[in-house]
Amino acid sequence: MSSVEALQYDRSADRLSAKNFRRLSGFVSSYSGIKMPPGKQTMLEGRLRRRLRSTGFASLDEYCTYLFDNDGLDVEAVALIDAVTTNKTDFFREPKHFEFLKRYALPALVRNGRTSLRLWSAACSVGAEPYTAAMILADFAESSGPLNYVVLATDLSTEVLASARKGIYPASMLAPVPDDYMQRFVHRSTDPKSNLVRIAPALRSKVGFARMNFMDETYPIGEPVDIIFCRNVLIYFDKPTQAKVLSRLCDCLTPGGYLLIGHSESITGFNLPVRTVANTIFQKL
Repeated sequence: MSSVEALQYDRSADRLSAKNFRRLSGFVSSYSGIKMPPGKQTMLEGRLRRRLRSTGFASLDEYCTYLFDNDGLDVEAVALIDAVTTNKTDFFREPKHFEFLKRYALPALVRNGRTSLRLWSAACSVGAEPYTAAMILADFAESSGPLNYVVLATDLSTEVLASARKGIYPASMLAPVPDDYMQRFVHRSTDPKSNLVRIAPALRSKVGFARMNFMDETYPIGEPVDIIFCRNVLIYFDKPTQAKVLSRLCDCLTPGGYLLIGHSESITGFNLPVRTVANTIFQKL
């Protein structure tokens, strides 16, 4: 085999056949609700190449044969979904939402008699969102008087949940966190050469992490929650899936509770028991 032929062979091993792209995209969509149109094939191939190295298969098509023809999905489904899901996140991402939480939502809930609050970060990724919310809740509880609170954080990816539980991040990732919050809620490494920080144990203890799939018929989160963050997730679903997810989220909210979605998302056209209180922020009726 010439060097040119070898290069061509290697490239073909890194590509999905049309048949296997259809099989993979169909599985990802049915399992997670995430749309995977033909324009996402290159992205999907790039994500799966990392999985290929971990599993030892020689090509993406060989990997797909294992998944779909040799019952590999029985053991590989979770790892496959971990590989293809997107987990973009930052501390204090879309900061107006956290400003609303601090200045309006929490005071209103307490005025209405809440002495215990539950907040759900419904697509928590590596934990920046739930830890940010926990900082806001902890700060509010210190200034408002006795207040119990807990943050539930869920995600489809087991990989990001494992990272989130540790609460360890590059210091640069926490640049948006206010200085007083950094002093109270974040511990720096004792190693002066380390650029890592860790969320303080007292705050970590307020956040519980669990795996959950938005495609489940019901969301097993226990008692209804007062606040739901479900941001920048709906954009990956088609309209019928968005409607089902939003309806189930509303079922999980207490009357008067708040639902916050991403700034690029909308609930227009859906029949939901909520009213708009601010841009991308809704209150259950």
